[in-house]
Amino acid sequence: MALRGPAARERPGGGLVTAGYDPHAFEPFAVTVDLAVFTVRAGALHVLLIRRGQEPYAGTWALPGGFVLPRESAETAARRELAEETGLAPGVVAALHLEQLRTYSDPDRDPRMRVVSVAFTALVPDMPEPAAGGGGDADRARWVPVGEAAAPGAGAGADPDPGAGSGLAFDHAVILADARERVGSKLEYTCLASAFCPPEFTLGELQAVYETVWDTALDRPNFRRKVLATPGFVEAVPGAARLTGGRGKPAALYRPGPATTLHPPLLRPSEGPTR
Repeated sequence: MALRGPAARERPGGGLVTAGYDPHAFEPFAVTVDLAVFTVRAGALHVLLIRRGQEPYAGTWALPGGFVLPRESAETAARRELAEETGLAPGVVAALHLEQLRTYSDPDRDPRMRVVSVAFTALVPDMPEPAAGGGGDADRARWVPVGEAAAPGAGAGADPDPGAGSGLAFDHAVILADARERVGSKLEYTCLASAFCPPEFTLGELQAVYETVWDTALDRPNFRRKVLATPGFVEAVPGAARLTGGRGKPAALYRPGPATTLHPPLLRPSEGPTR
């Protein structure tokens, strides 16, 4: 039980406040959340964007997000804003594994006032289409190839699609770049890549996921050797094979193994050709 002495007093809503503390002595600022949610669609890495329907940056594409309410945690706010602005079903949003990325606190990152943002990221398979009209302060939401979203001309002004203006709103281009680096690292030490493959897949299909997320061409024999040498990553499907379009013999099929982390990790090449 907290001790109550002459240096402390009750505050509205419960808890103790040290005597002499004046909260008005500090300039108020707001806390927001921003989300970089990725998936693989049609063989390309996509990120979920919304088009802002209000100032500042009305008509500009941005990451989903918004203000944290007074009695709300950052993660709760992130899920609420994601559901409101994209129209994704509550069950879909609740099931997302959101990973806190970092805090963005440049004093001038928001023209309205001092705003500190807590950013989250996720890399998720089988994501549905967002509601076409968006919601909250967003008037549209869609999956966008990361290469288009990250381009200098992504979504400024009243352009209907990313890729035709002067950039994402606020500092979201920086957040997007940081988030892409984080999800790329996640594939190095987890088995997440297999979730983007069919239930039974070839090693070529698994390699294509890594190449898509990392935007790097990988050496096929070396990739195969590393995958098969990693305990519990994949399991061969006995007697199963699939023709892959070449003239060689059908490729063996695999399914995800019991492991959730990779030991040793499957590291990205330090240098290599982009796809």
